[in-house]
Amino acid sequence: MAYFCSQVLSTSFFTPKPQIPVLLSPGVACIKSSQPYRFLHLKAMQDNKVSMPTPGDESKVRVPHVLTVAGSDSGAGAGIQADLKACAARGVYCSTVITAVTAQNTLGVQGVNIVPEDFVAEQLRSVLSDMSPNVVKTGMLPSTGIVKTLCQSLKEFPVQALVVDPVMVSTSGHTLAGPSILDSFREELLPMADIVTPNLKEASALLGGVPLETIADMRSAAKAIHDIGPRNVLVKGGDLPVSLDAVDVFYDGEDFYEFRSSRIMTPNTHGTGCTLASTVAAELAKGSQMLSAVKVAKRYVEAALSYSKNIAIGGGLQGPMDHLLKLKSNVLRRPFDPCDLFLYAVTDSRMNKKWGRSIVDAVKAAIEGGASIIQLREKEVETSDFLEAAKACLKICRVHGVPLLINDRIDVALASDADGVHIGQSDMPAHVARALLGPDKIIGVSCKTPEQAQQAWIDGADYIGSGGVYPTNTKENNKTIGLDGLKTVCLSSKLPVVAIGGIGISNAQAVMGLGVPNLEGVAVVSALFDRECVLTETRKLLEVLKESTKIAN
Repeated sequence: MAYFCSQVLSTSFFTPKPQIPVLLSPGVACIKSSQPYRFLHLKAMQDNKVSMPTPGDESKVRVPHVLTVAGSDSGAGAGIQADLKACAARGVYCSTVITAVTAQNTLGVQGVNIVPEDFVAEQLRSVLSDMSPNVVKTGMLPSTGIVKTLCQSLKEFPVQALVVDPVMVSTSGHTLAGPSILDSFREELLPMADIVTPNLKEASALLGGVPLETIADMRSAAKAIHDIGPRNVLVKGGDLPVSLDAVDVFYDGEDFYEFRSSRIMTPNTHGTGCTLASTVAAELAKGSQMLSAVKVAKRYVEAALSYSKNIAIGGGLQGPMDHLLKLKSNVLRRPFDPCDLFLYAVTDSRMNKKWGRSIVDAVKAAIEGGASIIQLREKEVETSDFLEAAKACLKICRVHGVPLLINDRIDVALASDADGVHIGQSDMPAHVARALLGPDKIIGVSCKTPEQAQQAWIDGADYIGSGGVYPTNTKENNKTIGLDGLKTVCLSSKLPVVAIGGIGISNAQAVMGLGVPNLEGVAVVSALFDRECVLTETRKLLEVLKESTKIAN
């Protein structure tokens, strides 16, 4: 829903001067009360109610499962839609019970249509009686009848934890919960909750309109709400007027924990409250302790806010987040085209060092010279330096529409968001790389034999690199296959092929003249990068390849 959304962040710990904090991890300080410090466990875990596979059921995998009971947001930034995306991002299955259907966008809420109570009850029974969710998370509960229906359903079908996001007012000022619903929250729902996550306005409403203007007020509110019955309270202070930072207070009945970090300046905060509560629920479903679940949820929301701060969806004042952190990169990345293999430039750290140029300068020159795809093969570079160089090269490649692949290092490919990887026969199998990288990234595999080419196809590779065609100095003890071997591999491959190994201006025409349709281009190292001017050599080789194509046609 278009909820009041506080920016909930955690990067550094906050310590009030009069008290001594117990440092738990970066981002959290425990302010000791008179009671001993403790971590919380889910009561279902304490009662040994965690689901276990039944005998003969070993092949089936029980996945963590959250049921969200909330309203539908037509703009998909909050509500049910945000819950689904947040749980998916955290690797948790999410089922839904819809309590209301709204017409809303980035400008506000234009209408709310409440689902009849008996149909909400039917949805609850359908999911709870069959699918056994670990955790229930609530959002918009627009009537006292729906609150009562939910509470009765949870008594009939107990779950491991209940996360309550007490949605009351939309960001545009649309009232979503009246006084009678507040009474139902206080009398029936909150006493059943394992955690409740109000923002300042919601916390104030739960306490009868008490003003909350300071961190001390937030601590008092957290304690007062805890006295109503929930086992844990997280008061979100993103709207705290006197604080330059975003400060949030967590209270477990014994200790206060304060989270403080700099605000992320972005209009794209629609759905942060839903997202935070859903992520807490997701982490609880995976078996996390409560404090750990809150910490992970806050880090995740911070990452999503930071990633999404510049995306533009809708014309209103408050836009949605990108929960999966994919939208910007997918806009910039285009699908793999076999024609990209035409002039495949492979960098080499030793050559760059020899000629006194950086990886970034080498890649920029190759692209300006006409390289159609870039592979970073850097064997003598520290991982941190390699990662920074990969990110810098990726910016250049994206501007020119040229794919960037990483040789062997899937960790660097993931961290830099490169377009894919190229792996050898002794590296990680292509099907494992595919599982890690997902369906959209490019995967190339080095192959010398028809059998290897067939396996690359089975494992889900996008292309194969075949060679060495000729002897080369870039790899020691590299067995060459010659033009005949290259042709044999090409004819047996269902994938596009790029030839590699000892190829340059003098022999590129012979390689491309083999006359096999799936030989898309040549991959070169020394011919470009072991030269004084990469730009000039790339242009020369490109002309030779173009001429070869004319002759072949």
